[in-house]
Amino acid sequence: MVYDYEYFKREFLKLSSIDLNCYKERQMKRRIDTLIRNKGLSGYDKYVAAIKASPELFDEFLSYMTINVSEFYRNPEQWTYLDQEVIPYLINKFGARLKIWSAACSFGEEPYSLVMLLSKHMSLAQISVYATDIDRNCLEQARQGLYLEKSIVSVPEEFKKKYFTKIGNAYKISDQIKNRVMFQKHDLLKDAYPTDCHLVVCRNVLIYFTEETKEDLFRRFYKCLIPGGIFFIGSTEQIMSYKDIGFQRMNSFFYQR
Repeated sequence: MVYDYEYFKREFLKLSSIDLNCYKERQMKRRIDTLIRNKGLSGYDKYVAAIKASPELFDEFLSYMTINVSEFYRNPEQWTYLDQEVIPYLINKFGARLKIWSAACSFGEEPYSLVMLLSKHMSLAQISVYATDIDRNCLEQARQGLYLEKSIVSVPEEFKKKYFTKIGNAYKISDQIKNRVMFQKHDLLKDAYPTDCHLVVCRNVLIYFTEETKEDLFRRFYKCLIPGGIFFIGSTEQIMSYKDIGFQRMNSFFYQR
């Protein structure tokens, strides 16, 4: 048997139900090869055996694979547009009880940013954000709500003072904000999507998938929105076929069903 990258993809699919064929091969293979070298292993077969034998090593690979990089209010100008244009539009059209999904939420910075932003427009009691990620370790850290200072650099000062408490070298987000977010494990590639969402946020994640997979996911996001709902993507992404899917573009990063 040839123990190459194709072998690794087949074995990992059996182990995790995650299809690495949906990810850009060049990027994914480079990351896996780096992990194998760092572990001092001699090939894909040895690495497969290692992650099968060690849940900790499997979780480490999953975290590495899903490229968890996030921060509060990432790309602040886009959050300003969300604050000044998108949220008022949604409230005017649908009322204050909005169904919001933060997909691939990583360590929780994005859904917590959404809650803080929404608190400018409505009471916290009216806010509920559904936040998902494929990585259980990320979700556990998100639930803890503890962040280094570099993660909160772009948070408006009013929110830093109101919703964060300094603990040593870290900052803990308040329970007022944490209680408005429900975290759950979710695989964008195979799990069912929520329905009738007013706002879906999925940023700087889909760039790691193949073009064919991205097209499929964009269509799935479109279907999970209520007519008039908004899809918010990252600054590294664009939906080339948005008209064919059915979207109308509000600006470069916001698309309306």
